[in-house]
Amino acid sequence: MSLVPKAFESSKIVPDVIPTPPTASIELKFPSGAQASYGNELTPTQVKDQPTVTYAADASAYYTLVFTDPDNYDGPEKIYREWHHWLVVNIPGNNVSEGEVLSGYIGSGPPQGTGIHRYVYILYKQPGKLQFNEKRLTNK
Repeated sequence: MSLVPKAFESSKIVPDVIPTPPTASIELKFPSGAQASYGNELTPTQVKDQPTVTYAADASAYYTLVFTDPDNYDGPEKIYREWHHWLVVNIPGNNVSEGEVLSGYIGSGPPQGTGIHRYVYILYKQPGKLQFNEKRLTNK
């Protein structure tokens, strides 16, 4: 088993967040010099600014990038469990800066006393370019 599925399963991202693990990795490098890598622990200071995201891509395809925190809330109302931190759609090939930002990047900032959170970046290949007529999301 490759490192990607192993990391998603050992951290319980599968099945907590998605039903099956991705097969390929994406690379995240933060302006602080930190790099996300298969479940390593990073501080909020290290990830406060938007990372550079790179991945192998089909140049003629469009992608969606999701950054979420599935550990935002551990109370009885599971609807509040996840907090989205970044959502970019219609990314042409691997050019994230050319995608449509539906929700701007916000770094991690877990509430005091909630322990270590899993922050998950997931990339989806779209069936084609998508149309979004709705208001943009807010994560503030």
